Amino acid sequence: MTDALPPGSVIGILGGGQLGRMLALAAARLGLRCHIYEPSETPPAAQVAERCTTAAWEDRAALEAFARGVDVVTYEFENVPTEALDVIEAIRPIRPGRRALAISQDRLTEKTFLQDLGLATAPFSEVGSADQLRTAAETLGLPGILKTRRFGYDGKGQVRLREGDDLAAAWAAMQGTPAILEGFVAFSAEVSVIGARGVDGAVACFDPGENVHEDGILRTTTVPARLAPSLAADAVLLTGRLLNALDYVGVIGVELFVCDGGLVVNEFAPRVHNSGHWTQTGCTICQFEQHVRAVAGWPLGDGTRHSDVVMENLIGNDMDRVPELAASGAALHLYGKAEARAGRKMGHVNRIVGHG
Repeated sequence: MTDALPPGSVIGILGGGQLGRMLALAAARLGLRCHIYEPSETPPAAQVAERCTTAAWEDRAALEAFARGVDVVTYEFENVPTEALDVIEAIRPIRPGRRALAISQDRLTEKTFLQDLGLATAPFSEVGSADQLRTAAETLGLPGILKTRRFGYDGKGQVRLREGDDLAAAWAAMQGTPAILEGFVAFSAEVSVIGARGVDGAVACFDPGENVHEDGILRTTTVPARLAPSLAADAVLLTGRLLNALDYVGVIGVELFVCDGGLVVNEFAPRVHNSGHWTQTGCTICQFEQHVRAVAGWPLGDGTRHSDVVMENLIGNDMDRVPELAASGAALHLYGKAEARAGRKMGHVNRIVGHG
């Protein structure tokens, strides 16, 4: 740990949501402190971090003061404005690096990058007008999904298209936002791999998890995934390949479709990931501690799974089940959000269902 941050050092986290909250808790276990930067008032991460700066992404003075008060900077979501990162990076290192963030922020750039690496993706085409959408639909065929190139998550910024749908109306729904059309991929399951890479280039991956989505939002992740051993190995290997190609430092989430011909990469997230929450119960070193270790320059931990786990997201009115869940013996994680709304992630629960 020659170049590692010593205990007592401060990790700056851009974004104050539940992922930042769980990163701060993991850092505290290692004797590291966290400073949150978040524009909105009373973010969940601020409840457990040593300090929180509440300021706009355009507030240069606040960004500079934040950067000077920390030792390294990471982020809990992808959509931090480039201009804010420019200010911070002039003062402190940002991990993972800017390249991974820039690629993941734009679906067209991301899919092109993945294909250039030799990884399979859904067929796609750039869409910047109603005419381009018609051409893309003719070329790729329908069904497909029209997605904004930037700022979409949990099913937002997407329109599903089928044969006979009104393409002009679909493009109008994008309100002129640059988009891509993704062709249909026939898959039997969705899985994800949470991987990590350290400052020294060491790579460690957690076992693939099998994901179920409802209304575009992750509902459950089950580990181990129902994957042939060869495909599970392929999933881990392609994650390591991606980490090395990006010269990455930190944890990454890679979402994959399981198809007859092998694995197709859906997308990657340059941060800790919802589908990795199972590691809090199934592994000695969870994804959050692994990320903190990486960005702080510490050795990566052992991500070996010791238990089989089902992670369930608690969304909106699922909070009504908290008393029952608290009595169930499962591991309950609540995010400290004040208001339960439809589609809003309020917490998650991990259940051990066997031992690996």
